[in-house]
Amino acid sequence: MQIFLILGIPVILILCALVFKRPKVFGIINSAGYLMVLVFSIILLRKLFFLAPAGFVSYLGFIYLDSLSAFFIFVTSVVSFAASLYSIGYIRNDLDKEKITEKKARIYYLLFNLFCLAMFFVPAVSNLGMLWVSIEITTLVSAFLVGFYNTKESVEAAWKYIIICSLGIILALLGTILFSYAFAISGLSRSLNWQEMVPVAHILDKNILKIAFIFILVGYGTKAGLAPMHTWLPDAHSQAVSPISALLSGVLLKTAIYAILRFGIIVVKGVGFAYFGNLMILFGVISLAISCGFVIVQKDLKRLLAYSSIEHIGIICVGFGLGPVFGVIGALLHVYSHAVTKSLMFFGAGNIINVYKKHNMNVIRGVIKVMPFTGIMVLLGMFALAGFPPFSIFFSEFLIIAAAFLKGSYLVAGLLLLFLSVIFGAFVFHFGKMLFGNTPKDMAVIKEPLSVKLSFLFLFFQVCVFGAVLPFIKKELVWFAQRLF
Repeated sequence: MQIFLILGIPVILILCALVFKRPKVFGIINSAGYLMVLVFSIILLRKLFFLAPAGFVSYLGFIYLDSLSAFFIFVTSVVSFAASLYSIGYIRNDLDKEKITEKKARIYYLLFNLFCLAMFFVPAVSNLGMLWVSIEITTLVSAFLVGFYNTKESVEAAWKYIIICSLGIILALLGTILFSYAFAISGLSRSLNWQEMVPVAHILDKNILKIAFIFILVGYGTKAGLAPMHTWLPDAHSQAVSPISALLSGVLLKTAIYAILRFGIIVVKGVGFAYFGNLMILFGVISLAISCGFVIVQKDLKRLLAYSSIEHIGIICVGFGLGPVFGVIGALLHVYSHAVTKSLMFFGAGNIINVYKKHNMNVIRGVIKVMPFTGIMVLLGMFALAGFPPFSIFFSEFLIIAAAFLKGSYLVAGLLLLFLSVIFGAFVFHFGKMLFGNTPKDMAVIKEPLSVKLSFLFLFFQVCVFGAVLPFIKKELVWFAQRLF
């Protein structure tokens, strides 16, 4: 029942956005709607992840929900609510400064809800073909949000985003067709329902599954921002509206990871874990290496955070590639930890850019003096994002590195430690200059909206408390990780 409320509330908000003519007020209504979505997603997560980790629910053969689905829906709802709360002050500021009109603000909320609805559909559908359709819809809708301000740079980024991700999604479609073909030639009825394919994966043609998964990994890996298919991501994230940058990095990339996992489970049961794991580790390490180089030399604030997203997607892939138990637990927790931490950082970047009118980190100085609340949140978020204890990303990275050592993958563990150390140093260097440099003479202290502060605190609370709750959910996480593949 909860899933229909989770999907229904964004639909209602879409209809309201079409008729409601006061965007400043609608922003509050929109945020209240996503608070309800968050509550229902927590109920669903508790039902499927904690009370019945092996259970699932299915409706009319179209909706299929298990503990993996519930987890990704929960992550999506957390970031969606935070982004809706942050949007209140952000859009109001754009209206007050006449950067956008009220009509444009209404379009923003319409696209915002369409985007969130599409992302909620991805982990909810049972048919792998509909999964592909849902991810394609996220591309088409979010492209308008990337090019929202209609500047030369944003429009160029939106077109680049559409072209590269559409090419990737075509490869994913070919992979999906090959999975269906492997199912059909095995003497079974042609189907793309995941729950029908998994039980018979062991009798499917292994060579077709291997080829099909390469298409899936490259295709959906393009949408996830895996290197070397990542080239759209820095432009799109840097040009999108800041609440949308948080959704792109915190949630959209994870929907593609979810799709890879769904196909990967079939491959593991049909071919064995080694094939799946080696490919995931390979692309994960490549993503870490490439992002590490770009983070060091980066000058644009939002592009820095975009390349950091590529790094963290690489870490997640390495975790899943290392396998149960610690690798999978670490990867799942990293999905959640990165989502909340990176959203906080994009909100901070949005505030800084709005005040300083610049993206270039070399000319942004004294943020803590000009914007004390944002400055402190960004400082703490920087340490959290770099994996500094006791923040949540530290625990997920620790589990993944531990998994590498326990598996005997010492080279992978060494590379992880090397790249994470370099990126930590680069973050301290870049953000140290911005936060503590000499304040420009014409800059006055800025008063930040309450809705913006609440969105920061909502996310930062989760960044901090994760380590405290981990011992209480260890049993469920271990049980789930053992059964995932």
